[in-house]
Amino acid sequence: MKIVCPSSCMCRFPDQVRQSSPSSSWCIFGRKKILFATMAIQTGFSIVQVFSTSWEMFAILFLIVGMGQISNYVAAFILGSEILGKSARILFSTLGVCIFFAIGYMILPLFAFFLRDWRTLLLALTVPGLLCVPLWWIIPESPQWLVTQGRIEEAEAIIRKAAKQNKVPAPAVIFKTAEQETKQRHIRRYTILDLIRTHNIRIITILTIMFWLIVSIGYFGISLNTPNLNGDPFLNCFLLAAIEVPSYIIAWQLLRHVPRRYSMCGTMLLGGIVLLLIQLVPQSLHILSTVMVMVGKLGVTAAFSMAYVYTAELYPTVIRNMGVGIGSMSSRIGSVISPYFVYLGAYNRLLPYILMGSLTVIMGLLVLFFPETFGRPLPENVDQTQNVKGLCCTKKSEKDHENSEELKNGIILMTTKL
Repeated sequence: MKIVCPSSCMCRFPDQVRQSSPSSSWCIFGRKKILFATMAIQTGFSIVQVFSTSWEMFAILFLIVGMGQISNYVAAFILGSEILGKSARILFSTLGVCIFFAIGYMILPLFAFFLRDWRTLLLALTVPGLLCVPLWWIIPESPQWLVTQGRIEEAEAIIRKAAKQNKVPAPAVIFKTAEQETKQRHIRRYTILDLIRTHNIRIITILTIMFWLIVSIGYFGISLNTPNLNGDPFLNCFLLAAIEVPSYIIAWQLLRHVPRRYSMCGTMLLGGIVLLLIQLVPQSLHILSTVMVMVGKLGVTAAFSMAYVYTAELYPTVIRNMGVGIGSMSSRIGSVISPYFVYLGAYNRLLPYILMGSLTVIMGLLVLFFPETFGRPLPENVDQTQNVKGLCCTKKSEKDHENSEELKNGIILMTTKL
């Protein structure tokens, strides 16, 4: 895996670093601390949930567990995205994160089939979280985040340790700007309002919210509709989980070789069109209907897995956490809405597929208006954010143009085994 010289590295881009700053509470406390804190919340409250004495107690604890779960997922993704190079980042975001998500998804119906008592099942699904504790001494903090905080020595120590582990000589001077100068620079605090402060960022945020909302409705709608499919529900759940494995492999290859907009558009259209065509299948052909549902989920899942990578590449470092966070929050809203789409099947079994398919196709076309990030370095500040297609590009100063050219020529310092 590759650790990249952070684009905020002060040896090459001092001007950008002076503009960089914490983007949220995650930036104040750091990626690593938030990751393990939310993981502790998820695991700890899940164990307490086993001893629930009422539905109200169970529901409240379940809410807290859910908050911890999605937070540590996003924190882990951001940490991996910032500490790894472009090729390794794509591998981590698709095969690394998502494949193991699919494996856990496949294990779930197997556990549920053999453990019918909900307390035993919940405990069996929670205890493995304790195995993550030793990772605290293995996973490093994001050097890119440390640099934006002025903690240059810590960032250098992480990079030098990576070089030592792989027997790669590190440069004598990694960050040329003195730490004293770094501490004296003016640090601007970014807030969630920066997601809508400029016209370009505002349009990106609106499109991001819409995309995450709709792709989540499609993904969770298909998943929650599993009991309505013909056949054994445990087997159907397993099959819909298993189809995610080739979906993530496809997403990985698309991210490596195909521009982001076309990858997202193609997978969304595949999922949406297949869901719309289900209504043409006779009710007697149950197997064909199930296969089409699986193909539809393959497309939607591929788009969902690429959403994390694409969103992280769209937003600059100073607001990246908030950008991915607002998208993930929209996804949770979609997951809340999706059961109501499933309930429409009580009136007409095809109605959920018609609605989910139509929304997915429309969003697949809207994705074409997103900026293209394929092969480009991660933006550091708001000025480096690419324009939405169709918007007038603002004229950048000559200095900004030179900085952009420097970013394009960012170099890989070393390779590390994590």
